[in-house]
Amino acid sequence: MLAGVFVLAVAIVIYRSASTTVVVLVRPADKEAGSIDDPPLSPDGEQHAQRLAEMFGGATGLGRIDALYVSDGRRAQQTIEPLADRLGSKPIVVPAGDAGTQASRVTRGHDGGTVLFVVSGTGVPQLVQELSGVEVGSSAENDPDTLYVVSIPTFGRASVLRLRY
Repeated sequence: MLAGVFVLAVAIVIYRSASTTVVVLVRPADKEAGSIDDPPLSPDGEQHAQRLAEMFGGATGLGRIDALYVSDGRRAQQTIEPLADRLGSKPIVVPAGDAGTQASRVTRGHDGGTVLFVVSGTGVPQLVQELSGVEVGSSAENDPDTLYVVSIPTFGRASVLRLRY
């Protein structure tokens, strides 16, 4: 009987320590037409960035964003800027590179929290797969109006929600 109580106590401790980390992946907004390597946002892209700030800009309460990450491209940084201003938060810049390294970086230290990451379009499908094991295909690379919400529980399988905004 003592062994049964011990096992039950351990199970309760494990259950209470379980959490779900949420990672929201967003592509940079539309770019200004031109031929430069790292173009700025277009006027539509600026409106898109404002819409993102309105969606996630609640500083407290339900749906709060705990951390902001951004890739090192100009459009990504301009996309997250209105949200960062609204939250009074400085985004952490994550250089382009291996999706596994990026996934580890944005989830480290955020157990049970919510992270928003504006990442270059080609990185979105790779990060979704790295974080969840779900393959979303290359169409995720080209749609700035789609975001992916990846829920990563302590125990069990991760899930992905695809939303258009």
